[in-house]
Formats: sequence, structure tokens, C-alpha cells
Amino acid sequence: MKKVNLKKFLLLCLPFIVSAAMLTVIQAPISLSPLAWISLVPFILACSPDSKPKSLALGAYLISLCYWLANIYWIAPITLMGWTSLSLYTALSWPILALCLRYCRIKKIPLFLAAPILFVGAERLRGCFFGGFFWRFLAHSQYTNITIIQIADIFGAAGVSFLIAMVNGLLSDLIIAARQKQLFKLKLFLKTAFVAIALLATILYGRWRINQSEKCVTDGPLIASLQSNVPQMIKREALRGEPNIAEKTSEEIFDELMQKSRAGIEEGADLVIWPETMVQATLNDEVLVFFGPNSQPVLFDKALSGHAANNAFLLIGAYSGRIEFRGNEPVWAARYNSAFLYRPDGSKYPKQYSKMHLVLFGEVLPFRKSSPFLFNILMKFNPYGYDHSLDAGTEYTVYEMTAPVKKTTPDTQSRPYKFSVIICYEATIPDLVRKFALDSNGQKKIDWLINISNDGWFVRFKGEKVLPSTELSQHMAICVFRSVENRLSIVRSVNTGISCIIDTLGSVKNGFLAGTLPEKAIQRTGVDGWFLDKLPIDKRETFFSKYGQWLDFCCALCLVLFIIVTPLAGFVRNKKYLLFSRQRQNEVQ
Repeated sequence: MKKVNLKKFLLLCLPFIVSAAMLTVIQAPISLSPLAWISLVPFILACSPDSKPKSLALGAYLISLCYWLANIYWIAPITLMGWTSLSLYTALSWPILALCLRYCRIKKIPLFLAAPILFVGAERLRGCFFGGFFWRFLAHSQYTNITIIQIADIFGAAGVSFLIAMVNGLLSDLIIAARQKQLFKLKLFLKTAFVAIALLATILYGRWRINQSEKCVTDGPLIASLQSNVPQMIKREALRGEPNIAEKTSEEIFDELMQKSRAGIEEGADLVIWPETMVQATLNDEVLVFFGPNSQPVLFDKALSGHAANNAFLLIGAYSGRIEFRGNEPVWAARYNSAFLYRPDGSKYPKQYSKMHLVLFGEVLPFRKSSPFLFNILMKFNPYGYDHSLDAGTEYTVYEMTAPVKKTTPDTQSRPYKFSVIICYEATIPDLVRKFALDSNGQKKIDWLINISNDGWFVRFKGEKVLPSTELSQHMAICVFRSVENRLSIVRSVNTGISCIIDTLGSVKNGFLAGTLPEKAIQRTGVDGWFLDKLPIDKRETFFSKYGQWLDFCCALCLVLFIIVTPLAGFVRNKKYLLFSRQRQNEVQ
């Protein structure tokens, strides 16, 4: 590449770098959310009709790749292959968007319409491959903007992303018009009025929903949420039972959580929640019968039953499994990441929820069943040295809490409380979460959601101090939208943080009635503790719960058609040009 070309290429990349920087700092924990409303302007302006398509696509891809490698850095220590593969894949959206926007500018398609359709479509398509990656959406930057995010109960998080991209598109239209000295055209005034009306309608709708909540929300039971602070490396060593290496044994982790659980019950908790898989044993009765009376799983199960008896409901994150016989020998047929409910009568709820959406590389290795050859190659890069894959659950389990368990539970309760559990990354998947919300008649079938998670994967050590990554706060921010979309409170119990209550307006609650965690939820990273608080229950059903991701589906469909039609149109245009040229040559001859 010649020096002059390199200089032009770097100048072409500069707007993408500016957009990448802004898109980085708008997300938690930095949360410079106002920048979201201008973050795409440099990107859009870079997609000039004068730019060469190949240079534009290459520049967009390289900066996009750097953006994703930097912003999902917390995946790298877990799976280097997963980090690079996911980054290479997600980076593809920028060159596609850049070429589509360039085409829109050539055809003079209004950017205030093109930008939201294209960017929301790209966000949706990101969730279609690699198990789905619903992370770092434009909307997620606004998780503290309670008024704006209320439209998520109609449009989902896509509605907020659409609005942000629309404003960015309008600003780009205005800048281009100013450069062309056409700023005072009627067409531009109408564009501005349209976007202003959309913003005003969003604000008015948000205020109406917020004011309405006073009549629709009632107090539920007292919930105690426990937060351990055990990095995954220590947890895995404990699970393997390596006393010479492990800093904590499974028994020590269990005992620490048991102490927190007792403290929550002493303060009057009706339900105590433990984080994902922090009980490192298989607890379903079908498997427990194969263990001896003094085995760790049986001892844990008895301890939990005894702890719950005459005290409270316990929601426990552990493993479940299925045993099959090969001849006379029992063998593991399946293993699940599950949640168990222990009841105050000492019994266990007859069903457990098993995680349905497993994280690629982290919880399930690809090609395990479809291609043994590729699987064996992949295993050579597996840092754990063995197949750690789990199996996916299939049932949307609903748990029931008969009440009152404590005097603190409202006396007005006329039916059992019902709730469901989403495990870890499932909280980021809108369609999965909404299927818990309503029954077949369109009525609310649960009162709240519980998100148990083990984010100990995403912390590191500095001496004896646990250093959290940006994943922890971003995971919480995404959960905010699941609450608003379905008008369901979410209580989170997360190893290494962030454990909190998110109410049905999407407000992350700071403070609590009792507990040891920091008052501010955003500060609950890399620490252990617990909190006790009342859980709000909202009777409202939502449009989103009934109809799902209709907006982002439509945008994704438009983007796919755009990807197909644009090169096809170019091909037809070139064909016509060649035919015309040949005709002229024949006429001349």
C-alpha cells in the first residue's frame, strides 16, 4: 500500500474510531449514556458515497474487530478460541452497515429512517448465531434512564435502540444538509418534527407508565439474596476435590453460604436465594439414590432440607442429572445446570428448572454430537483438558410458594406466589424470558423472576483482592430490560456480583432492609454478603410479553433484504451497462 493511500485509509478509519470510543464509554460501568445519542454520527458520516466500497468495508471491519476484542476482553481468559471467534463474527456487522449506509446516501434515503432500521436489524442478527450474543446494544446504555426505557414493554429493548439510532440518523441528515447549504428545506423540517414527536411520545408514555405503577404494584414477600465471592478458578478446583491446590473446598463454600442464609432467615426472609451452581453437587432425587449416605451430595441435600424446615423457602443453584444403565452399570446420561426449591416442610419442590440456553464454549462444546472429528480437534484447545459440556433443559418451570411462611408476608395474599428462574446468560435473551411471563390465555402466570448467576468466570486476582470485569455491571444493565419488557421484578443472586432487585420499571434498587452488601448496587462487585428486601409484584401484562421481538425482527428482515438486493441491483446495473456498451459498438460498426 502506498504512503498516500495509507494516509487516506487512516483518515477513513478515524470516524469509526471516534464512534467505537463513544460506543465503549456509553455502556456500564462508565455509563456516559448521553453520548449514545451522538455516538453513531461519525460512523454514518464516514459512509460517504465518495468512499471506495472495499476501503470502507475494510476500515469498518478492522475498527469493529478492535472494538469487540477490547470490549469483550473478559471472555479471553475463559476461552481464547471463543473470544476470537465471537469477535471475528460480531465485527462483521460494521462493514455490512457501512456499505448499506453508503448505498442509502447514494440513493438519498433519509438517514433518520435508514439508521435505526439497519442498526437494530444488526443487533437482532447478532443474536442468531454462536448461540446468540445480546450484548452491548445501544439500548443497554440507557438502563438508568427510567423514563425512556418504558417503551420496552411494547417494542422491547429494540425500541430504545431504534430511538437512539433515529436521533443519530437525524443529526447526520442535518450535518449533510448543512454541508450542502440545504439546512432550511421543508423536507428537513418534517424529518426533525417526526423525530421530535417520537421523542416526546416516548417521554409521555414513560411518565404515564411510571405514574400508573402506584396502582398496579403491591408488596410481595421478603426475599434474601446471597452473594458469594468465589472466582471460577477456585470454584473449579474445589469441585475437582484438589485439596493441595484449592483455596476453598466445596464444603467451605457451602458453609459460608449457609451462614449468610441463616442471617437472612433471622431477619425474616420468606425466600432465600443462593447463586448459580454454588452448591457443587447433584441434588435431584433420581440421582441421589445412587450415592452413599455419607456422600457429599446426600449430606448437602439433608443440610438444605433441615435448614429450610420451619424456616423459609430456599432456592438453590446446583446440578441435576440423569442416570442410565449399560448392562448393570449406572452411567451419566445427562447433566444439567439447575435450580432447586426446598420448602419449609422440609421437602423439595417436585420439579427443578434446568438451564435451557447453554453458553457456547463455556457450558457446551460445539460438534460434540454432530462431528466427532471436529470435536476432537477442538478438545486439543480446551484449557480444562476434558469435556465439560452440560445438557440443555426443556421445561419452563414455574415454582409455587404457599404463604404465609412468616408474619412479614402480607396477610392479603389469596393465592400462592408463583415465580420462575433464569440462569446466568439466559437473562440476556428476550424471547426466552418472555415465555415465562404469560400462560396460554395471555394472563400473567408468575409474580417475579429470579436470576441466579455465577459471574465468577469474569473476575481476576490482584494479590488477594478480587478484580471484577465490566461484564458484571453490563449483565445487570441488560436484566433491567427484561424487567420492563414483561413488568416482572427480577431479584438477582450472583456469585461475585451484582446481586440486587430490579423493579418492574427497570429501576435497580439501592439499599435494603437488612444485609451486609454495599448500599449502592453498582458497587456490589468482587465482594460477598447478602441483603433482605421486599419484592414488588406488578399485575400488568405487556404487549411485548404477548408478541415478542416484532420490531427487531422486522428490522432484521429489512437488513437481510438490503444485503441481498443491494449487490443484486449492482449486478443488474452492470449487466445493463455492458449490454448498452455492446449495442453502441454494434451501431458504430
